[in-house]
Amino acid sequence: MTSAAEQRAPAGDPAAGSGQPSATNGARRAVPPVPAVWPGAPTPLGARFRVGPDGVAGTNFALWAAGAEAVRVSLFDEQGRETRVPLTELTHEIWHGFVPGVMPGQRYGYRVEGRWDPWTGARWNPAKLLLDPYARAVDGEFGLPPEVYGHVRDWPDQSVADTVRDERDSAPYVPKGVVVHDDDDWSDDRRPKTPWADSVIYELHVRGFTRLHPGIPEELRGTYAGLAHPAAIEHLVKLGVTAVELLPVHQFAHEDHLLRRGMRNYWGYNSIGYFAPHAAYAASGTTGQQVGEFKRMVRALHAAGIEVILDVVYNHTAEAGELGPTLSLKGIDNRGYYRLQDDARRYADYTGCGNTLHVVRPQVLRLITDSLRYWVTEMGVDGFRFDLAAALARSMHDVDMLSPFLAVIAQDPVLRRVKLIAEPWDIGSGGYQVGAFPPLWTEWNDRYRNAVRDFWRHALPDVREMGYRLSGSSDLYAWGGRRPYASVNFVTAHDGFTLRDLVSYGTKHNEANGENNRDGTDDNRSWNCGTEGETGDERVRALRRRQLRNLLTTLLLSTGVPMLVAGDELGRTQRGNNNAYCQDNEISWLDWSLLEEPGWRALFDLTSRLIALRHRHPVLRRRAFFSGRAQTADGLRDLAWFTPRGAEMTEGDWYAPAATLGMYLSGRDIPGRDERGAPVVDDSFLAVLHAGDRPAPFVLPGPPWAERYEVVVDTSAEEQERAPGTVHRAGAQITVPARAVLLLRVA
Repeated sequence: MTSAAEQRAPAGDPAAGSGQPSATNGARRAVPPVPAVWPGAPTPLGARFRVGPDGVAGTNFALWAAGAEAVRVSLFDEQGRETRVPLTELTHEIWHGFVPGVMPGQRYGYRVEGRWDPWTGARWNPAKLLLDPYARAVDGEFGLPPEVYGHVRDWPDQSVADTVRDERDSAPYVPKGVVVHDDDDWSDDRRPKTPWADSVIYELHVRGFTRLHPGIPEELRGTYAGLAHPAAIEHLVKLGVTAVELLPVHQFAHEDHLLRRGMRNYWGYNSIGYFAPHAAYAASGTTGQQVGEFKRMVRALHAAGIEVILDVVYNHTAEAGELGPTLSLKGIDNRGYYRLQDDARRYADYTGCGNTLHVVRPQVLRLITDSLRYWVTEMGVDGFRFDLAAALARSMHDVDMLSPFLAVIAQDPVLRRVKLIAEPWDIGSGGYQVGAFPPLWTEWNDRYRNAVRDFWRHALPDVREMGYRLSGSSDLYAWGGRRPYASVNFVTAHDGFTLRDLVSYGTKHNEANGENNRDGTDDNRSWNCGTEGETGDERVRALRRRQLRNLLTTLLLSTGVPMLVAGDELGRTQRGNNNAYCQDNEISWLDWSLLEEPGWRALFDLTSRLIALRHRHPVLRRRAFFSGRAQTADGLRDLAWFTPRGAEMTEGDWYAPAATLGMYLSGRDIPGRDERGAPVVDDSFLAVLHAGDRPAPFVLPGPPWAERYEVVVDTSAEEQERAPGTVHRAGAQITVPARAVLLLRVA
């Protein structure tokens, strides 16, 4: 009796690509002869077109595969015929060779030979065509038929299925890398280089943002070219944002469980190619054209003064765990790229996605940093948001802020100069690290999100947390030279309710995902304003719009870096779905017709006006934390807090239940100087936030804080043009409308 490991799935034609005739669907076809291979060079990694010895043009292939026994490059012609070229040179664990005559546009992959011993983590299988980790472009879609698995996916006993090697050829079923000619020096590009303190980030999905835009030609909608179109950029400029943060645009694959349900991964947090722009977002072609199209998009955004930040997923890949497909790294050197458990058949999983890249290993760290530098220097991007960044900061097991990854980034002359945003958690033990990342890094601040949501649904026991979040979260970030802009403030993100759904649904409604509404968080901190879902009750609808104005106003008046989600300024809804990762349809796409509705158009106008106010007033985008101390003889402090009685808050007030909070921002005491060395002086403001369901009295602080106050923003008004201009004398008692924000300028 043979063991499971000794059993094999049916093999493909062993002669394929060997130089001998092979059988395909009963027909015989000739395979092109194997070209000459010159030694080439071990660097740079990947497939790089260049002029070789004697002026001969060709492509140098270099692949790190330390434990492999042999590596072949598979070249594919337009008819899909494969030619296998052996790489015989091995330098410092890198297999390499120069192949004359291989030009840009050539499709290719790797076949890597080695031991099949899953019990020790060895999963080499030359029957599987592997994507080059350094491929600059990818042609074709990742489906997941049984042939693309290194093991027999449908083996009867699933407990040992991953130990049974599948001998079938995967080449017909997987995308290929494409040789790309990098000849762009970016000399005509002008990066905006917006300072962190002046930044307003706009998180968007390349496809979803333009898929329904009526001003963009249909053939460009949902593509890089669509985002570069003047109609798309016009909206961003009118809104006033300084940077777009793109959901993943690295080449990604769709998960098996989604494909089985006829669905797709929409968000893209399932990367498989860290150098290649996702081919499905290209309008111009997928045999290298997507690279140029992406670059033109970046140039167009830069020309409008908008930076490009990429959401990147270096913590795991689309190959999942031991029962996942063999697409790239798993078949190149499984033990070298992934964290394995003591039982090396199994993968350490700090991501919830089946595997975790072993960033401590030099070759994995090199892959990541090479990718990051490539996107900065050759693709023109301005920064990165790192998905589950705590997983990257782990040393052998624990999160370590002196980890190799963070140390390399800190000293890299290219990467330390771009915007670096951490999602400061993963799902492993000790993975929640908000406030712990070192200088140079900013962080998604989910404590800001939670506090603001809870305040406006009147669920905070007191206002201590709200005070910290409004003023820059000094309790989290005032150490090690960090600044208020270390906090990326957000109320919503791609993951969770939209802003409109946050005030329209009390619970998630994810039935469309096909997972029986079990997916997505239950900790939404939402309030449906008394009715679940959409309603025709105009009183409820008006209250919801007011709550949206409150949330957006709070976000854009807070110290730190505000992040908006595309469509929140339009009242976009996902119909209560708080995990729309697989909804590549109208649930996720922006509905631009909302701009034609007066209520939603007014919301856009308010958002644009608030961003413009923020840009005009440095007191709203401070570069240093408030001191809370008097800077001048009159006793005025740079930051002061007031109760509804007009008195400064005492320690006891911070611990008492409250629905109203007054925040005074002094424009006289802003640290730092302008570009010419002059002191920075601005207006002073009083913001009054009232979450109660009834109007409330508020006494405006008297002298020396102010003599008069002018209303700048009143979120109780649907049309904001009516609110500005009202003047109140200092010391007067005013009535703050129910559930409203008043912003008053000190006169």
